[in-house]
Amino acid sequence: MTDVAIRTPAFTPEPVVDVDLAAPAGLPGDGGRAWVVVRDHGLPVGMLTVDLPASAGEIAAAFTGQRVADPAALRAARARARREGAAVTAVVCTRERPEALRRCLASLVAQDYPHASILVVDNAPTTDATRRVVAGFPSVRYVTEPRPGLSRARNRALAEVGTELVAWIDDDETADPSWLTEIARAFLDRPDAAGLSGVVVPGEIETPAQAWYEAFGGHSKGRGFTAADFTPGAMTQSPLYPLPPFGVGANMAFRTADLRAVGGFDTALGAGTLAEGGEDTLILTRLLLAGRPLMYRPAALTRHFHRRETAGLAAQMRGYGVALTAFYTSLVLHRPWLLVRLLRLAPAALRDLRSADSLRNVGLRDGMPAEFMALNRRGMLAGPARYVRAWWRSKRGR
Repeated sequence: MTDVAIRTPAFTPEPVVDVDLAAPAGLPGDGGRAWVVVRDHGLPVGMLTVDLPASAGEIAAAFTGQRVADPAALRAARARARREGAAVTAVVCTRERPEALRRCLASLVAQDYPHASILVVDNAPTTDATRRVVAGFPSVRYVTEPRPGLSRARNRALAEVGTELVAWIDDDETADPSWLTEIARAFLDRPDAAGLSGVVVPGEIETPAQAWYEAFGGHSKGRGFTAADFTPGAMTQSPLYPLPPFGVGANMAFRTADLRAVGGFDTALGAGTLAEGGEDTLILTRLLLAGRPLMYRPAALTRHFHRRETAGLAAQMRGYGVALTAFYTSLVLHRPWLLVRLLRLAPAALRDLRSADSLRNVGLRDGMPAEFMALNRRGMLAGPARYVRAWWRSKRGR
């Protein structure tokens, strides 16, 4: 339950805009602030907030990230990816959110990558609304997965995909026009890699709940705009904790053969199950444990439209807690030899849970009500039992 009273204050919407440092533009306004996705020659390189109005010079001065060193080389690399990159299927798993899906598909059919196809998996539909939306996009393929659960929908997609690469995006997101180009470019650069995740920025900040979620870190908490490679055997960080740098299910892509080799997604995890999530974290961790390299490439950008209502965010925060400990329960139940490694990491996890300066709790300094984190902790306590129940249901085909 999420029966915690959280006062919703008055709020002035904060626009989310793109500014390219190669030809910067000012932002008008009469007070308030804006979220700026900073680009350089089209490449996403950072994100910042500015007070309105803001001149082009102020925005450029506020940016402290890395610029594109060689714009001509960037253009050539993108052109090569469009010529030589592998075929990719962009998959959207959805359930009864037709308007969000329509917005998502509009961004996918506008991709600038020529070797792409799009697949929608309609999970346990109760109406024909999703089918009717997809019918408005003739190039998009539609299949149904009658059993509820995001992992079942993802596994159905894996059974359908015939391309070398598969990319995943949520139905409440939109993809940057070069999203698939950047995914293909990354796999060309790292032919040994099994998967990647990109950056997820907010699509809008129009309500307190959306601002609080960004204060918590949004979908890309702790990842930033610096590309990273995670190669087992050469990593300074454990693949088991902390988890944020490895990726997020809202924006990830894989070599299809690698996903099949590790058995696909755990059907006791994911939205639509008692575990409420965690299937994306588990698949990334399983690949690392199998010795397969992963990449983080913020050039592959998507925009997420966060839950607008306080009650929805409260349910989400509790669900994140459930999913986190359900993920660890899955790891231990199916790989009991990992328990020793996890116990060694437990003191660091407890410190992060309690510390106000930890990445996990930093949002509390930015105005996020503490009640959300209390719900998150309640979810953590429920996660192990929920996973066991979900696993038993999945095992029995329920």
